[in-house]
Amino acid sequence: MNWIIEKANDYAAAFTSAEEGLLAEISAFTATQHAEPHMLSGHVQGRVLAMLSAMIRPARVLEIGTMTGYSALCLAEGMAETGILHTIEKRESDANTARAYFNRSEFRDRIIQHVGEALPLIETLKEDWDLLFLDADKINYVFYYEAVLPKIRSGGFIIADNVLFHGQVLEEAMKGKSAKAIHAFNQHVEADPRTENVLMTVRDGLMLIRKK
Repeated sequence: MNWIIEKANDYAAAFTSAEEGLLAEISAFTATQHAEPHMLSGHVQGRVLAMLSAMIRPARVLEIGTMTGYSALCLAEGMAETGILHTIEKRESDANTARAYFNRSEFRDRIIQHVGEALPLIETLKEDWDLLFLDADKINYVFYYEAVLPKIRSGGFIIADNVLFHGQVLEEAMKGKSAKAIHAFNQHVEADPRTENVLMTVRDGLMLIRKK
């Protein structure tokens, strides 16, 4: 991401705890075998997700957008001892890749996968969530947020990825539909009296949202 100072990114990575073996393997596979490797959370953001999860100690985690499984494994690190993570992925090929990694991890019995469109699947999950990680199609961010927020416990958290969308939200004349959707999502969250939020300039932008 050339709109963020690369030296700062490299420095941050140098002073961030290293990736565990399986995570490093997922990173290498995604970088060389996936059509869209830039979508991976990656080293520094992965450690941020793991750290935040460890602070929250969630019992129930929902992830919208599994990709190759990297972020789910990071979030699972911080779960309560009996914690369960549900993850939704639209693309079956990515879900299959993630499943293979999940099955090799210590969390294989605590990660539940769902394949298909997220909005109808969310309605079938009868859980009260402690933590949501939102990293799916940007056009539907507001709809995902509104679908899950009523099921987030008071004091629970949402972490939304890509809220800077490659720097495109910083441009005066936003052109892409995804950038416009992310900007609309950011405005929606900022105006929501049910939550409080902070936008962090980590990687492609993380919005931390806490339900009041």
